[in-house]
Amino acid sequence: MAKHLFVIRHAKSDWSFDVSDFDRPLNSRGFRNAPQMAERLANYAILPQHLISSPAKRAITTAQIFAEHLGVFVNDIQTDGRIYDALPDTLLEVVNELDDAYNSVALFGHNPGITSLVNYLANENIYNLPTCGIMHVRFDDTDEWASVSTGTGTNAWFVYP
Repeated sequence: MAKHLFVIRHAKSDWSFDVSDFDRPLNSRGFRNAPQMAERLANYAILPQHLISSPAKRAITTAQIFAEHLGVFVNDIQTDGRIYDALPDTLLEVVNELDDAYNSVALFGHNPGITSLVNYLANENIYNLPTCGIMHVRFDDTDEWASVSTGTGTNAWFVYP
């Protein structure tokens, strides 16, 4: 059985509010793009069984919009503070600790870490995972998230608004 990781960057955020980076909300483009991209994912053959997100407002809001379109209860979204402002090694820790009961997981996070993670896992050289972009990284040779590591995944597909 393969493992599937959908790495999703939060939708476009609004810089016009005088709030901390952590509390920055989505802007109107973010609120347009997130449902569109969630629908694209919802129409894909393989759907995430579990959603895990940074607790930052723009990331969790994006995850909640995706949950609505994927038929996942919003309360079932797992948050992990390590995802916010994380380096690839920390994001890999989060992935390695995922429950093996899930064969497909969506992870919602931030740049630059999220782009570095997909490049690391799928041996890619993507300059930037755009806001609300999705990369599906497939791991054919493992049943365990703990064994997911550099270059063992393949880029099954990569889409963005």
